[in-house]
Amino acid sequence: MRREHGLPREGWEKTIESQGLAYHRAAHPDGLVRPYWDESVHYVFSLAEVESLEEQVEELHGMCLRAVEHVVSTGRFADFAIPEWAVDEVARSWERRDGHLYGRFDLRYDGTGPAKLLEYNADTPTSLVESAVVQWFWLQDAHPGDDQWNSIHERLIERWGELRLPPGPTHFAFTSRDETGEEAMTVAYLQETAEQAGLQTISIAMEDIGWDALNRRFAGMQDEMIRSVFKLYPWEWMLAEDFGRHAVRHATWIEPLWKALLSNKALLAVLWELYPGHPNLLPAYLDGPRELTSYIAKPLLGREGASMRIVTPEGTQETSGVYGREGYVHQAFEALPAFEGQRPVLGAWVVADAAAGLGIRETTGYITDNTSSFVPHRIEQS
Repeated sequence: MRREHGLPREGWEKTIESQGLAYHRAAHPDGLVRPYWDESVHYVFSLAEVESLEEQVEELHGMCLRAVEHVVSTGRFADFAIPEWAVDEVARSWERRDGHLYGRFDLRYDGTGPAKLLEYNADTPTSLVESAVVQWFWLQDAHPGDDQWNSIHERLIERWGELRLPPGPTHFAFTSRDETGEEAMTVAYLQETAEQAGLQTISIAMEDIGWDALNRRFAGMQDEMIRSVFKLYPWEWMLAEDFGRHAVRHATWIEPLWKALLSNKALLAVLWELYPGHPNLLPAYLDGPRELTSYIAKPLLGREGASMRIVTPEGTQETSGVYGREGYVHQAFEALPAFEGQRPVLGAWVVADAAAGLGIRETTGYITDNTSSFVPHRIEQS
């Protein structure tokens, strides 16, 4: 693994916008000099590295599924701040093995040892368009003789064909809370992959999904019955709303309700309990840092690096945010590796139960947040 420089393609802004990355200008806070999509640099991997990472990601995913089984069978829902009224529905969703689509592991990796799991974005992962599409076209233009860890698009289409969905169109729901356009474009891309798989689809805002109390069903803008929904709307938000009490019992949701356990950072502590000392895990605890002298406190339901606290013998760093009411997990802190002053996080994609590709975000800080930039990668041909 190494970081290399290259000349951006002429007119790259219009190129990536035409490929679906229309939100790249809005994805960053104002005042940042570096663009969100930065093709002036990229990372290079060997094929052996990628094959090893694929194996590690699939092992981690299998461990996570076994962790869900453990939580359900032992009733540890309180550790995940699951509302008591929803516990039975989460368990039933898992026992039915409700169909799931995709997820993204965030990994610490420096090219010299096992990747370390930082968290699993298993419910509403983004940076999908840039991972699946935009960096693939960059590769064709900039390094056509090389390869890329990227079968995301093909695997998504295949997975839509495998899911057993009820008859009628599948609705694809975004939230109007998103001001950057990232969520709308991500949902639109996934809707396109579903259509390529032969599904009939309808686009809708989450806020426009109605509940028909008389007929006990969800309805769309034309009063059509909603039977299945892909939503880029976190389950913890749904469970905190009156809407959620209907959602857990009606319609088929993707991602399914049991994914609320995988997208919760309490998962990190459960994994460490079940697999202590595993080379792909960092020690993590729910009841405090225990023996850890350097650790990061992560809110169970935090997002975008907000409300985190890094504690080391040298001092404490904190990020602002509103998360943490449900509690924190305390995970051993290992600084992200530095490449020319930038610290990458590897976003390894899983579609169904198979490793499918890689997206990389990097920043100068220890926590990857909304100031990070996405950079492409390639596999060097020997």
